[in-house]
Amino acid sequence: MGYKIVVAGATGNVGREMLAILAEREFPADEIAVLASSRSHGTEVEFGETGKMLKIQNIEHFDWSGWDMALFAIGSEATKTFAPKAAAAGCTVIDNSSLYRMDPDVPLIVPEVNPEAIDGYKVRNIIANPNCSTAQMVVALKPLHDTAKIKRVVVATYQSVSGAGKEGMDELFEQSRNIFVGDTAEPKKFTKQIAFNVIPHIDSFLDDGSTKEEWKMVAETKKILDSKIKVTATCVRVPVFVGHSEAINIEFEKELSAKKAQSILREAPGIMLVDKHEDGGYTTPVECVGDYATFISRVREDSTVDSGLNIWCVSDNLRKGAALNAVQIAELLGRKHLKKG
Repeated sequence: MGYKIVVAGATGNVGREMLAILAEREFPADEIAVLASSRSHGTEVEFGETGKMLKIQNIEHFDWSGWDMALFAIGSEATKTFAPKAAAAGCTVIDNSSLYRMDPDVPLIVPEVNPEAIDGYKVRNIIANPNCSTAQMVVALKPLHDTAKIKRVVVATYQSVSGAGKEGMDELFEQSRNIFVGDTAEPKKFTKQIAFNVIPHIDSFLDDGSTKEEWKMVAETKKILDSKIKVTATCVRVPVFVGHSEAINIEFEKELSAKKAQSILREAPGIMLVDKHEDGGYTTPVECVGDYATFISRVREDSTVDSGLNIWCVSDNLRKGAALNAVQIAELLGRKHLKKG
């Protein structure tokens, strides 16, 4: 006996990826409903690569009663309207937007890091999926924190345009093409030209000069991993279609050598260590696309502090940063709380 699953936002990048991963991982679903706005009503999306086509239903008219879980990828505004309706009808919402992440009554989950926190979902019947850049970072930090206790993290991100949705990917493609043929490359989605450029600005600016994306990495890491960890971030958009990269500097309370850290990371869940000190002995965004793992490379000691490491962290942001993590939460929820059969 399987679950009745809803994917809300099934026509978007993340929604399609959710469907693909549900199919790949053979999630025990007896029935799947795919929802989107009224303009997509009646169109079809494929359930992964199974060949099975699912017809889009209008989210505004959907009856949530009788459904077990809903994976939401519809943005904060729409989530504000529909998540409470689904939750009230008994359908547990796993939300990919930022709306509920810092709500004290909503668990913020990365299954490899804080699976025990899922027990708090019953308060609102909603579970939050973290920001894509936070998700891969905490997967890397968790096993090291368990061993040597992290004091401080300094991270610079190199985030792909798919983090800004289809419009971001289209803009990179169109600008790149236009530049090659000598046409103009005016920005529309981004604040400056993204093709052959980098932009140190993701999301809106806050009063202290940081951006909301940088604030998310700080606040979410504290909520997921440890409130005592000090975090500072600089988030940068780069001309890569899929795959976020992070250069992470970590300061520990206890001594931790690079060799010991490599050994720990090699055995940690969700991590693939690729760390050879030679040409090509590391992972880049192009190589992580379509993979479940968070890849770690360039592990080395930081001689400027008593106990510190530098690592390079790469992951498919549409997968671990969004869709995969949501499906993993659904799997965890099923195992711990919504057992069938």
